Amino acid sequence: MPILNRAAELQDEVAAWRRHLHQMPELNFDVFETAAFVTGKLKEFGCDEVVTGLGKTGVVGVIRGNLGSGSTIGLRADMDALPIQEITGKPYASTVPGKMHACGHDGHTAMLLGAAKYLAETRNFAGTVAVIFQPAEEGGGGGNEMVKDGMMERFGIARVFGMHNMPGLPVGQFAIRPGPIMAATAEFTIRVKGRGGHAAMPHGTLDPIVVGSQLVGALQTIASRNVDPVEAVVVSVTKFHAGDAYNVIPEKAELAGTVRTLKKEVAKLAEERLRAVCAGVAAAFGVAVELDFDANYPVTFNDPDETVFASDIAAGVAGETQVHRAMPPVMGGEDFSYMLEARPGAFIFIGNGATAGLHHPAYDFNDEAIAHGMSYWVKLAETALAA
Repeated sequence: MPILNRAAELQDEVAAWRRHLHQMPELNFDVFETAAFVTGKLKEFGCDEVVTGLGKTGVVGVIRGNLGSGSTIGLRADMDALPIQEITGKPYASTVPGKMHACGHDGHTAMLLGAAKYLAETRNFAGTVAVIFQPAEEGGGGGNEMVKDGMMERFGIARVFGMHNMPGLPVGQFAIRPGPIMAATAEFTIRVKGRGGHAAMPHGTLDPIVVGSQLVGALQTIASRNVDPVEAVVVSVTKFHAGDAYNVIPEKAELAGTVRTLKKEVAKLAEERLRAVCAGVAAAFGVAVELDFDANYPVTFNDPDETVFASDIAAGVAGETQVHRAMPPVMGGEDFSYMLEARPGAFIFIGNGATAGLHHPAYDFNDEAIAHGMSYWVKLAETALAA
């Protein structure tokens, strides 16, 4: 079952929706225009039910098959953009200064809308498809909010599936793995309170910049000396703010960063060591060090059986040689993880070709991937809900 003829026919129409969404990026939960566009399309397609306001601004469309009763599967796309200034120069570039679809959520939304249109036209399945459009994937936890709103129970969703584009993976290819496919994430902020003074007389100060520099180096030992080398962990300091003048040692410094892991026990160890490092450096230098540690998204964990199922569907669309069934895990985070904690399912990557990377100001979703993504969604639904 290669690319569906109907998906190929719809490609230009779906690409137009995608480019429209690209021009109107919205952040976090404030995806009001995007959600309204999605809602309008789902109603236009004739979905049996369209529910808005789930997880604050999420939308779910319900499509019932014509081949009898059965279970319900969920297919999920994300809608939000990023606070980045676009530099693509495309005719459909963002019209909103400082905001752009730099992660391809416009493409994810358009592909799932295209699949919804097809499924609503044909209804060649038994049971129900719930198409899920969530806000606030980029750090807001919109997927978690939809789960907490009772989405799985309300629609009787038994299995749930997600998809994300991957720059560097050729168009027409898919990549997936069983078990952990994306990392658990955490964020930390460290505030150092020292004693400021004249830069020419550092002996009279407790220099928070020196202390912060020691912390940056010491935190790297969590990965290199505390965690088993065969385990995956990332500890990155991404912010360091202190001082305003050339000749003044400041009173305070602030550092911040992220921790990424693939196992709960490794995440726990990383947090424990981070706290210990902060306490030890504070004692060594005689300064106050305050740590805020916030666990964020859990590990995105693919159910082994559902991964085989999703891989087989992808192979049917693209060919077996075009599906990477054992891709390395990605240390980025993904809040589809919350849906996979609530129900068995799988998360797959679809090729975006030789484009700029995700979260880059020159990134753009590749419209050539649309028919492949639509075909995957349709065949997954029809196969999962076969009569």
